[in-house]
Amino acid sequence: MKIKITLAKIVLCAIALSGSPAFAQAQSNEPANSWYTSNKKPLESSKYVKLPVGSIEPGGWLKTYLVRQRDGLTGQLGNISAWLQKTDNAWLAADGKGKWGWEEVPYWLKGYGDLAYILKDETMIKEAKVWIEAILANQKPNGDFGPHNLDRGKQDFWPNMIVLYCLQSYYEFSGDKRIIDFMGKYFKYQLTVPDEDFLKGYWQGLRSGDNLSSVIWLYNRTGDAALLDLGEKIHRCGTSWNSRYTELTVTGEERKKYPEWWSLLPDWHNVNIAQGFREPAVYSQISHNPDDVQASYEVFQIIREHFGQVPGGMYGADENARPGYADPRQGIETCGIVEQMNSDENLLCITGDNFWADHNENVAFNTYPAATMPDFKSLRYLTAPNMVLCDDQNHSPGIDNAGPFLMMNPFSSRCCQHNHGQGWPYYAENLWLATPDNGVFAALYCENTVKVKVGTGTLVEISETTHYPFDSTMLFAMKMDKPEKFPLYLRVPKWCTGALVKINGNSFATAAKAGGNIKIIREWKSGDQVELILPMKISLTTWEKNHKSLSINYGPLTFSLRIKENYVKKESGKTAVSDSKWQPGADESKWPSWEILPASDWNFGLVLNQKEPLKSFKITHKPWPASNFPFTLDEVPLSVEATARQIPEWTLDKYNLCGVLMDGPVASTRPDVKVELVPMGAARLRISAFPIIKQ
Repeated sequence: MKIKITLAKIVLCAIALSGSPAFAQAQSNEPANSWYTSNKKPLESSKYVKLPVGSIEPGGWLKTYLVRQRDGLTGQLGNISAWLQKTDNAWLAADGKGKWGWEEVPYWLKGYGDLAYILKDETMIKEAKVWIEAILANQKPNGDFGPHNLDRGKQDFWPNMIVLYCLQSYYEFSGDKRIIDFMGKYFKYQLTVPDEDFLKGYWQGLRSGDNLSSVIWLYNRTGDAALLDLGEKIHRCGTSWNSRYTELTVTGEERKKYPEWWSLLPDWHNVNIAQGFREPAVYSQISHNPDDVQASYEVFQIIREHFGQVPGGMYGADENARPGYADPRQGIETCGIVEQMNSDENLLCITGDNFWADHNENVAFNTYPAATMPDFKSLRYLTAPNMVLCDDQNHSPGIDNAGPFLMMNPFSSRCCQHNHGQGWPYYAENLWLATPDNGVFAALYCENTVKVKVGTGTLVEISETTHYPFDSTMLFAMKMDKPEKFPLYLRVPKWCTGALVKINGNSFATAAKAGGNIKIIREWKSGDQVELILPMKISLTTWEKNHKSLSINYGPLTFSLRIKENYVKKESGKTAVSDSKWQPGADESKWPSWEILPASDWNFGLVLNQKEPLKSFKITHKPWPASNFPFTLDEVPLSVEATARQIPEWTLDKYNLCGVLMDGPVASTRPDVKVELVPMGAARLRISAFPIIKQ
């Protein structure tokens, strides 16, 4: 028996999440930026406008990360992954036929191309153009392009959605007008596809928001009204992420296995959620309906209500979320991490809500760094907030995947292997955003230099010096040919109270609230300096719905128990999963896999000062690492001292995973000891959600 469930009248209960977003407000019509491509009427006005690729030159630890990424998997994958070999590759073939031809090339090119443009690496730019030129030459007379894959019997538009991202970045960097013509012809083709054949497969339907974003991108450059018709069609034909109107078809017996809230989302695959949930907000730019924006907020809340009661900004879905598996030991795919960051960056521009910038930093600083090795030459498929073992064993069904999905491997899985590369380049591209009033917004803080047109069109260069998020001070230095009046916006994170600003050494009065912006509008001149101080304090988060466990934060950073890490080198060819393949002639010895085994105890609960819990912790600042890379145990420049007791009953379970948390507070007769906590991002083995010891 088939049961069709239409959730048209569900009223979501209030969700008490730490740091959860406020309900979206109705959008307003604001002027468009004069110098950067904003939303054209009749689209909803842009809240912020992303600058063209190449406008921002990262520095500091982010530059170090990007260079390691270039020298690691992202930059070198074209030489070792069978999916990227040029022989018999469908993406290079004029007829779109070949052995290798689904999402892998687009996934890789998405991060590789942007990394090349940001670093201005001519060798990489040349390599990216090989693939772009082949894709442009591949377009058929009817406008379609690429390998003709099938998804449940229908044309699979999903890989092409990723290619559109690649083409957009290339256009912003190069100005190659062929991209505009190519995309215009392709979208005309999509308009001719009958609704019953369009976006009706699995991946493409759930990820149709990517297609919609590209349509809006092109409309803003051409004004072709037919593109708005296509936008409506994509929203109509794709899978709905509006939890109030989700349609599911399940068998009666299968339905009995799941709780009522399971029907709120059309799919519980972790990457689909991280990527797909933004579609209603993207569509709101066409619909002007605040309920569409609200739908994206609601999906964000639903997944975190049931699986995201953990630190680090993500949720414990492994590959697919399962009722009853919400402990901090459940992981998130590396694909899910970078797609969530991309969603946050998009939603910040669409909604203007600083929540998305705060959340992006939470994921970027606390979850993403630990998903890769420091040299960026291997990664793991799943990363969890409580993760005390990283090996090549099968831990299913404790995790949802059967295979060596916890270890660091250059071929951990063919999706994450190719898709991870977008994370840091996209982050770097969104450090600064243009504003509708011809100003500029410091959206994400990191050392960098931006060149941006402001005011009446003057090009200003702003250099930002900082060790954020490991330090609270940012120094902005202006450089321009002539004085110019324009607004400078500085984000105040939600965790920060008492933000301080100085202009050329003089205090600037601001009443900015936590989560808001500081607006400074004045005539700026070359040599002007702005100092921003975001005071950081230790704070505690209690995860009431996850055994009353506790997380310790300092500004945007969350801390984990420092577990001594024992690295064991493995041969990647013997530990990789079956769908990841080497190119012929690739030297596997240069790309080892790693097990990371605990060489110290990890089963500690925290002992708190009952009257003043914050006094239980002491922060220590250490010298900045000479490597300019603070995301390792040996080089992280912050630590926290805490008091703890071991919990002997908390051990590895029958699946050889970190045991599930016990309801707190937890009794222990072991003596109090001092333990060191380090930022989550530097800890590849970690306990980040702690039991509290009963006193």
